[in-house]
Amino acid sequence: MLSRRLRRLRATPALRSLVRETHLAVSDLIYPLFVSERITSRVPVASMPGVFQLTVEEAAREAAAAWGDGIQSVLLFGIPVKKDELAHQAYAENGIVQQAVRAIKTAVPQMVVITDVCLCEYMSHGHCGIAQIEGDHVKVLNDDSLELLARAAVSHAEAGADIIAPSDMMDGRVEAIREALDDAGFENTPIMSYAAKFASAFYGPFRDAADSAPQAGDRRSYQMDPANGREALREVALDIEEAADMVMVKPGLAYLDILWRVKERFEMPTAVYHVSGEYAMVKAAAANGWLDERATTMEVMLAFKRAGADLIVTYAARDVAQWL
Repeated sequence: MLSRRLRRLRATPALRSLVRETHLAVSDLIYPLFVSERITSRVPVASMPGVFQLTVEEAAREAAAAWGDGIQSVLLFGIPVKKDELAHQAYAENGIVQQAVRAIKTAVPQMVVITDVCLCEYMSHGHCGIAQIEGDHVKVLNDDSLELLARAAVSHAEAGADIIAPSDMMDGRVEAIREALDDAGFENTPIMSYAAKFASAFYGPFRDAADSAPQAGDRRSYQMDPANGREALREVALDIEEAADMVMVKPGLAYLDILWRVKERFEMPTAVYHVSGEYAMVKAAAANGWLDERATTMEVMLAFKRAGADLIVTYAARDVAQWL
């Protein structure tokens, strides 16, 4: 009977594997690491089980362990000792991310080291750019912030970063960073832009890990409204026009429709960020016995791939690599 045609190919694991449309590989994974100047040994992030703030030395060891699992890329976030209103440590020659890049490239020269370029972890007020703050009212000075972002990007490239990943959502930052990299002799350093980054409630645990929560107001004036899909396509188009080499959608699960549309429209190398809240929800449910952690996580990874992701940034990268 015709009605049995599809079911016949689901009968055994071998048959299901034979006709599987979507494939996940370890090489698809990017592993985020939090590197802190404030600690002397790794510190667990309470809201993200299995995730730690790391010293520079521990970050290098963790990257080496990830390489042993087959993971080829890490994404670095820095937590400095000192913060100020001009984010000086974001572009300091011996800043925490710059130290970590050098340490990882020494420990694992083949590892692709991606650096998150934003100012929120380095600003005393926790916003992603230079800001004027009056009470709860925050005005981020977009154009004034571009120079600092570009300086941070160049300093990361000088330290040995392989890919620069601006996440701040300032208008024009890809162009400013591209020009600065080119002027500094880093014409071949790619930019992976957080092109469609939404003002999401799913970032809460990340702000614990990176110590980057805004001290006043919120980020809705520069990150995207979760209600807007067509606007996301315009944001991505602008970043591509400004010479982004890769684009990213963040968060992932609640924005699979955006991920699909971005990949279909632009056919660019496309990443998705499996963000902290999405990761923590599965961890919490699994700890309570409500979900099978492995099966649920792998289903999420396949959903990202099925929606068009070429690369997946996930805190579960080492677990997924080992399960694969």
